[in-house]
Amino acid sequence: MTREDGRAFDELRPAKITTDFIKFAEGSCLIECGNTKVLCCASVEERIPPHVPCGEGWVTAEYAMLPRANRERSKRDVAKLKLSPRSAEIQRLVGRSLRGAVDLKRLGERTITIDCDVLQGDGGTRTASVTGGFVALALACRWLVEDGQLEESPIQHWVTGVSAGIVDDTALLDLCYSEDSRAQVDLNCVMNELGELIEVQGTGEGRAFTATEQQDLVRLCLKGGKELLAIQKEALGGTF
Repeated sequence: MTREDGRAFDELRPAKITTDFIKFAEGSCLIECGNTKVLCCASVEERIPPHVPCGEGWVTAEYAMLPRANRERSKRDVAKLKLSPRSAEIQRLVGRSLRGAVDLKRLGERTITIDCDVLQGDGGTRTASVTGGFVALALACRWLVEDGQLEESPIQHWVTGVSAGIVDDTALLDLCYSEDSRAQVDLNCVMNELGELIEVQGTGEGRAFTATEQQDLVRLCLKGGKELLAIQKEALGGTF
C-alpha cells in the first residue's frame, strides 16, 4: 500500500531529539517523531516512596496531553479532578519501561520523575515518551555524577519505544494518526539496545491477528528501535 507521507512500510517518521530544552530540569529533551512532539523532563528528589526498599531508588513517570495537542481541545486532567484512564495507563508504561534501564540500588535512595507532556499528538505519543523519557533520564543521571552525588551513572541499558500496526492488511512501522485511527491491529513495543523486549502491547482493534503477524510487527519495531537508538546516542554524545 502507498502511505500518505510516502514512507516505505518499514520506515520511521523523521525523528529528532533536542536536549536541555528546559533550563531548570536536571534532564530534559524535546522529541519530535513526525508531527508528534513530546516534552520530557526528569526531576531528581532526595526521597523514595514508602514501598521502595531501603537502599534503593525509584524511577517513575507522569504523562499528559496539553489541551490543544490534538485536533480538538481536550480538558486538562486537573480540570477532570482525576487522571484519565488512558494517561494513567501510559504513564505506568513509561515508568515500567524506564525502570528497566536503571540499577535502582546504584541510584540510591532518590526518586527520578519523568514528566512527559504531549505538545502535539499525531500518533505514537506513548512510545515517543519512552524514547524521549530515556534521554531525559540519562541526562539527569549524568547530572548526578557531575554534581558528585553518584560515582557513576546507574543506567545499564538504553531503552527505546516504537509502534507498528496493520492497516488494510499491511504491516506498517511507526503509525501516524491517520493510519492509527483506522488500524486493524495496533502494537507498541519497548526494547533495549540488545534487542531484548521490555514490554509489548498488542491489540486487535478491527480484527484478531495471528502469532505470525505479531512476530512481523515485532520485527518492524526492532528495526525502528535500532534506528531510534542511533538518534538517542547522537543526542547524548554516544554514551549515557
